[in-house]
Amino acid sequence: MARYMCMDTLRFLLFQVHHVEELFQHARYAEYSKEISTIFLDSIKEWADQDFYPYYKEMDEKPVYFKEGKVFSHPILKKVFQQAGENGFLGNYFTYEEGGMQMPFTISNSANHILEAANNHIPGYLGLTSGAAHLITTFGTEELTHQYVPQMLKGTWGGTMALTEPQAGSSLSDITTTAVPQADGSYLIKGQKIFISGGDHEAAENFVHLTLARIEGAPTGTKGISLFVVPKYIKKENEEIYNHVETAGDFQKLGQRGYSTVHLVFGEQGPTQGFLVGEPNKGLSYMFQMMNGARIDVGMTAASTATAAYYHSLQYAKERPQGRKINNTGKKEVSDQQTLIINHPDVKRMLYLQKAIVEGSLSLLLYCSKLQDLTLCETGENQKNALLLLELLTPIAKTYPAEMGKTSISNGLQILGGYGFCMDFPLQQYARDIRIMSIYEGTTGIQSLDLLGRKVVMENGKALHLLMDIFKHTIQKATQNEATKSYARVLSDHLMTVQITLEHLLPFAMKGDYEHFLADATIFMEMVSNVVIAHEWLKIALMAKENLDQNPDLQYEFYQSKWQTMRFYFKYELPKTKALSETLLHKETLTIESDQEPFLL
Repeated sequence: MARYMCMDTLRFLLFQVHHVEELFQHARYAEYSKEISTIFLDSIKEWADQDFYPYYKEMDEKPVYFKEGKVFSHPILKKVFQQAGENGFLGNYFTYEEGGMQMPFTISNSANHILEAANNHIPGYLGLTSGAAHLITTFGTEELTHQYVPQMLKGTWGGTMALTEPQAGSSLSDITTTAVPQADGSYLIKGQKIFISGGDHEAAENFVHLTLARIEGAPTGTKGISLFVVPKYIKKENEEIYNHVETAGDFQKLGQRGYSTVHLVFGEQGPTQGFLVGEPNKGLSYMFQMMNGARIDVGMTAASTATAAYYHSLQYAKERPQGRKINNTGKKEVSDQQTLIINHPDVKRMLYLQKAIVEGSLSLLLYCSKLQDLTLCETGENQKNALLLLELLTPIAKTYPAEMGKTSISNGLQILGGYGFCMDFPLQQYARDIRIMSIYEGTTGIQSLDLLGRKVVMENGKALHLLMDIFKHTIQKATQNEATKSYARVLSDHLMTVQITLEHLLPFAMKGDYEHFLADATIFMEMVSNVVIAHEWLKIALMAKENLDQNPDLQYEFYQSKWQTMRFYFKYELPKTKALSETLLHKETLTIESDQEPFLL
């Protein structure tokens, strides 16, 4: 079986770079240890090998489809749902009181990485079910929790988040789905939702849709949105009542063809009952718990998909002989044997880029997962700081893997040459699957507006100051090591570039010129992401160098590969920060000028 991810790299990042064992010192995670976590992740790898990876190609070739009001899915999905209920995976980060395993998010998301790398079509179904159930336990009544969560965690009922509408898209303030109060405390829901991932399939007996709707008379905009549990079937005593949640179709997609994406209609063919979660008009704030978690999940899916593509590219490069190395005379000797393509400098460059992107992304995502754990374990100022850092880094952790993951896989496809473009090889499928990641859960443009327009300036820039302090600590540590001190100076210089750029942009916001301030937010996202990933690689290189210095014979090639990849990133990727800053500092305002002439036919 071809390798689709590296357990050694995952363990190295978890226990040496990010010191996840620090979490086990907190009461919440006291029953966990490095040994227990390792055993769990090894068992997830076995599960992925057996029931995820073997069906990856088949789920693309035989995608979900809609027929006579139903969505038909691959048979393996039902088996996986049952297994996920039996082995507790669906409730792994839930508290013991909620029927879960109270597992650190860092370990849970590491398991997701393994499964997503094996088959990115399946884990989304499971993650949405867990996320919807968690939303109910957090904000719902005991009655709602008792009625829906146990069946969801058993894997017999699926869960979704139903936000998007045909006329609104990402603009949630424009949703029109209505909720009319009833005498029994329920609401009649009427409207349509589109692009609902996992919204219908054969693996679940019932679906619990966490639905945003507007109660009659509610304020306009996002302040008037409420959250409802809307089941497909309502269980009353021994009776099961169809709730008129109609599946109008399944969107056939470019990639992730084994992952259903449906159009739902509420209240058209009969009454659809919904049950309020929490207080009226606070639905969007509640949903952000699931949305922020989903953004980390999307980033992880992108990183994992790109990881699998990298290992397929690497395997091919190590097996494919083509051409001959150029000798010192600048000529190729036809009489020489063909060389493996991994020996060609340009192929090495593309492999380095893939490795730099996927491992840098994974490191950032694991750090964000640890911050998520610290928001639950810490108290006071430490808890607040962890939350601020998580808020700041979430749009980056979603966007960088999604955008640069595309670049990574494109390079992998290039390594395979013509074969990469053929259906017999998996790179084309990875390229199609990852394309949606920069659209899921808020497009790159929306994430960039969030980063610059909200996260950078929140609490007078406190989150950004916290992040800069962390960078400076790493730089100081790297400066004390002879091997890394030059790279520390380079990163420090690029941090200054970010600061200069912000000093140019922030005055536009201060004088109310928000259009100018945010016009190139996506360029700002790219610039900051580039520096954030450089910081991850400096941390990785420091730990790799420490291992090499202590015992050079122990996993020498493994640690040396980390060190070399950091060097690659600082030569080939980090310098792009300067060019991006130059764009942001430029006086031209082409994209906010009213002239539309360039786009006339």
